[in-house]
Amino acid sequence: MEIRNLKISFNKSGAGNITPKISLPALWIKEMGIDLENREVEVIFENNEIVIRKRK
Repeated sequence: MEIRNLKISFNKSGAGNITPKISLPALWIKEMGIDLENREVEVIFENNEIVIRKRK
C-alpha cells in the first residue's frame, strides 16, 4: 500500500459555482488498468471515506 498526501483544488465556474477536484498519481491509474479506452470507475462514499475502483 502506498499513501500520498494530496490537495483538493477548488475551481469557480462562470456562474460562480465551486467544484472540488483532485488529481490522482498517473502510476496508480496505469496500475488500475485505466486508460483512454477504459476509463469508467465506481466511486463509493461510505463512513466518511471515498473508494475508487475500476468498473467491471
